[in-house]
Amino acid sequence: MQGGFAKCYEITDTSNNRTYAGKIVSKKLMSKQNQRDKMTQEIRIHKSLSHKHIVGFYGFFEDSLNVYIVLELCRRRSMMELHKRRMTLSEPETRFYMKQILNGVHYLHNNKIIHRDLKLGNLFLNDDLHVKIGDFGLAARIEFEGETKKTLCGTPNYIAPEILNKKGHSFEVDIWSIGCIMYTLLVGKPPFETSSLKETYNRIKKCHYKLTSTISQPARQMIMTMLQSDPKSRPKVQQLLSHEFLTNGYTPTSLPISCLTMAPRYDNLEKPPLRKPLIQINDNANEMEVDMPALVQLRANELTVKNNFSALRDMLLQVISSRPVRNQKFGDEMTDPAAQPLVWVSKWVDYSDKYGFGYQLCDDSVGVMFNDTTKLIMLPNGINVHYIDRAGEESYMTMENYPKTMEKKMKLLAYFNRYMRDHLIKAGASVVREADSLSRIPHLHQWCRSTSGVLMVLTNGTVQINFTDHTKIIMCPLMAAITLIDETSFRTFRFASIEKNGCSMVLFDKIRYACDKIAVLQEQANGTTK
Repeated sequence: MQGGFAKCYEITDTSNNRTYAGKIVSKKLMSKQNQRDKMTQEIRIHKSLSHKHIVGFYGFFEDSLNVYIVLELCRRRSMMELHKRRMTLSEPETRFYMKQILNGVHYLHNNKIIHRDLKLGNLFLNDDLHVKIGDFGLAARIEFEGETKKTLCGTPNYIAPEILNKKGHSFEVDIWSIGCIMYTLLVGKPPFETSSLKETYNRIKKCHYKLTSTISQPARQMIMTMLQSDPKSRPKVQQLLSHEFLTNGYTPTSLPISCLTMAPRYDNLEKPPLRKPLIQINDNANEMEVDMPALVQLRANELTVKNNFSALRDMLLQVISSRPVRNQKFGDEMTDPAAQPLVWVSKWVDYSDKYGFGYQLCDDSVGVMFNDTTKLIMLPNGINVHYIDRAGEESYMTMENYPKTMEKKMKLLAYFNRYMRDHLIKAGASVVREADSLSRIPHLHQWCRSTSGVLMVLTNGTVQINFTDHTKIIMCPLMAAITLIDETSFRTFRFASIEKNGCSMVLFDKIRYACDKIAVLQEQANGTTK
């Protein structure tokens, strides 16, 4: 991963096999004295900190070329990647993350430190999806009571008005940034974001933003207390931790990894949406009744997939028009691990001449898309099963406990699972298995086969093509990236990087094929194919 001044790598201590994040800062890029002082300040502050919601600092050293910092490894990247994949989070998830962010900032403020650059990209996630606050490059220590800082610093969408007005600032700028973070998680975009930096700064200075009716009154009220022009009017961290939004609503004790790409399910924890009991599900597709809320949800899902599909084609066309083919080798320096897919199809079997299309995801979950377009998905724990009917309505059961009308489909699910386990080789590395009642995993939305391979579209926006030469591409419009898997490598490239730096002819040919195939599917969906 690469930032403005630093590159980050995953490194391993061979003496104990422990892994860390290695942050390497080139001394060439720190030519000015203030940049060197900033680096020294960052190290001095970060090494003094020790808290469960702060990225761990394990040491540093330097040579004539670089400064090397050894940090805690956060494998799940930052909350920026989470935001790009999900756009909006549910309120229980937002509580889960906000409590951790506030606890970390409470520790900083108690130690007289202002972070001054709190944003989604500096909030990292470990394997348990616990928040770790990182990047102390702009942090400052308050040396005496009432001291204010004057430096113009921060990231445009999260910067407080008093920093822009150069009137001096203190701990309150972090509270403002947390308000922007909470708004972004719930609404899907930063509160003051515009296409113009000047206009964004004008809105910040005027505290001009809009709250949507899609979030609850306590959530709106909490955001409003933080996003106030007068820093003295903003609450302290301790007051926020006891706010009604955080204390009265349901907060999960943990979140499953599937939440990185799909909203969790709360049907067994909060009041579930109205749906017919499982026993009333009719296996005869022609007799199945569909209520209006289900139709509305189905159309919303269809629209999301359609929009993602269209956005992906536009991205591919832009890459193709940039003429990116270069006669050179493309090493790992060109890749971006932060944009890697979290979920992909690792095995598949086409039995659609009789029953349907079966597949296994990389997390060992198994799904079947039946010929009547209903779907069954068994979670990685091999116990929980989700049923999606023709209207897109979800129902939940287990491999041992399900309605009698589902018996045939459950047997077919078990058969597909057994066949793929015994006869097919898994594509790509395994990921952590999860067995959590909150899990909702992506499932197959659409698939088609040709002489060149099989194309699969997942409900989280991922489009995957497995070619007959055993290579695969996985494309994500939300991350604007493509992953190429062959016999020896698994590499992810951002589309913007390909446009700028080029790509191999092999990858370019696959991009062209994907673009053509998506165009055909769009035409078929629109009924324009002759």
